[in-house]
Amino acid sequence: MHAPLLEGYRSSTFDDAVAPDGSVRPAARAVMDAVLACDLAALGAGVREAVDAMGIRFQSVDGDGAWHLDPVPRVIAAGDWARIAAGLAQRVRALDAFVADVYAERRIVAEGVLPRRVLDTADYLEPRMAGVRPPDGVWIGIAGLDVVRNSAGDWLVLEDNLRTPSGFAYWAAAREATLRGLDLPPEARPEPLDGLPDALRRVFGPGTVVVLTDGPGNSAHWEHAWVAEALRIPLVGAGDLERRGDRLWHGGTPVDGVYRRTNADRVDSEVGALLQPVLAAGRLKLVNCFGTGIADDKLAHAYVHDMIRFYLREDPVLDQVETFDLGEPPVLERALDVFDELVIKDRGSYGGIGVVVCPHAERADVDELREQVRAAPGDYVAQRLVGLSTHPTEVDGALVPRHVDLRPFVLMSAPDEVEVLRGGITRVALDEGALVVNSSQNGGAKDTWVLP
Repeated sequence: MHAPLLEGYRSSTFDDAVAPDGSVRPAARAVMDAVLACDLAALGAGVREAVDAMGIRFQSVDGDGAWHLDPVPRVIAAGDWARIAAGLAQRVRALDAFVADVYAERRIVAEGVLPRRVLDTADYLEPRMAGVRPPDGVWIGIAGLDVVRNSAGDWLVLEDNLRTPSGFAYWAAAREATLRGLDLPPEARPEPLDGLPDALRRVFGPGTVVVLTDGPGNSAHWEHAWVAEALRIPLVGAGDLERRGDRLWHGGTPVDGVYRRTNADRVDSEVGALLQPVLAAGRLKLVNCFGTGIADDKLAHAYVHDMIRFYLREDPVLDQVETFDLGEPPVLERALDVFDELVIKDRGSYGGIGVVVCPHAERADVDELREQVRAAPGDYVAQRLVGLSTHPTEVDGALVPRHVDLRPFVLMSAPDEVEVLRGGITRVALDEGALVVNSSQNGGAKDTWVLP
């Protein structure tokens, strides 16, 4: 029954829900039945009205602040998810071990696995964290990795986000709004996200915990408030906290843990000056710790498989997008030979800014960028262009293929206790053919299901 309804739906790459002949893939059939039984325009309008009613905002480049939720959820087959989850857990364990090593013995450099240059030239290296050890041994409490599917349907890690990854509260809101609009049998409904607050509490640890925000000006402030309300803990600014000796206080209460969601994520900042001495004294649980940015550095990404083998003595479970260390002369020359085929990223940029997709860029711009890279290769990172998979997306009342990626969330409450939340928030590029999916770059979101 699906082929006639999806006649004319064609993707130029792998589509997560629709096969090349227009038939719906098995994992997505129940969801697509429910979607296609609806008036698509009304379905889309309904979920976005639900989002607006929740007061959700995510500041975008155009200043609108609206968060666009697509009503068509993405379903990942259980078999695919088992491998993804195992690979994500392994990856975050290795990255956490890497951060700990960077601020301690630096064995990975001493043994020749990682060039010292990668650390010495990283924007987010924090020298004042040397010798600091978090009280529970965990540097990365919450990781939000960017995972893509290529034109062959293979899953690859694109980037690691380990400083202040956002999205899980938006995912919970997407789940609520999406399910509200679809009539599904119980076996086709995803597991509820009711356990998310408890999972976060395990990461934050015991005692008094606060959410530290820099206020409504932060693009993800809605999520900050959601966490505070869901866990019934205070939402505070830096001015609400005071350091007395080696303890942090909120009013008359000593603080044991801080979930830091401020944009001030450096030791050399007002927030850093407040928290780092307490952290160094071993009297504060900080999520995520200062210094974790060394592990989501775009150049460090090129060496994560080496980290997995070095720290865990395991082979990587999940592949990653090929990343070129342009600081290595032979690698630079190889990248320059295929420059027109690559994605070039400013090493210090985030949020889709500073990304040039060379096959889609103007020739003059590519030639200019090539010379900039040749002159200062350490300022850039190159990756292979991935033909991102697509997913049916409602646009003006019709289903059309739009490129997607996935932001799953990995929680670490102890070095040997890692939990990968089942599913995640799928980000979707709303413009036809666009490959940048960030909400700040005219992107939207979808709920993501892994059915039992």
